[in-house]
Amino acid sequence: MTPETVDSAGTPAERADRAYASVRAAVIEGALTPGTKLGEETLAAHYGVSRTLVRTVLARLVSDGLVDSPHGRSAEVAHPTIEEARDAFVVRRALEREAVLRVAAHWDDGIRDRLLAHARAEREAWTARQSAASARLGGEFHILLARESGNALLQRYMSEVVSRTALILTIYGRDIDQGASIDEHDELIALLAAGDGAAAADHVAAHLDGVETQALRAEPPAGDPLLSVLARY
Repeated sequence: MTPETVDSAGTPAERADRAYASVRAAVIEGALTPGTKLGEETLAAHYGVSRTLVRTVLARLVSDGLVDSPHGRSAEVAHPTIEEARDAFVVRRALEREAVLRVAAHWDDGIRDRLLAHARAEREAWTARQSAASARLGGEFHILLARESGNALLQRYMSEVVSRTALILTIYGRDIDQGASIDEHDELIALLAAGDGAAAADHVAAHLDGVETQALRAEPPAGDPLLSVLARY
């Protein structure tokens, strides 16, 4: 392994999957900020794959709503508007309620243990002051809920909208209390374990309402970003 590349082991398809997971995590955790250019040649060299495979990786990220690929221009990390952000939360609430109701319908100890383990990983990352990783795990908790629903199409759509809202939160959601969000995940699991699917569905909708309200209070100030920051001091 050289400083310029990552692990080149595995088939080209496996390396492309690792590239997708790597870029996705970097965007969701806010390390790659909106507007960052994602050059095909640079990514191909870094991940040890062809530019053709890089294009498939970028296409997946476009489908997730994490990357924009304007015609004739380089792909770049997306920057959803406040209106697009609100639309994403509308869709996510509808999907989340359905996922929770389906999980409640065939709840068992295996589902409980997997959800608890994931929530525990969120809390451990938060306690270790790994806030970006904890926030990413928080979004993936909801993807896990969709997976446990047993509906593959629901899982696919949930994965896309959770990825999109995770990016939205890196842009607009600086005031999100991740510790409180983890507590609400624990409360959701408790409601599901108690067999109250309707209350669990209401709980997850309220949870998302709270996240949206905190994150999307107003459009970030326009103008010089330096002055926007200094205006808060």
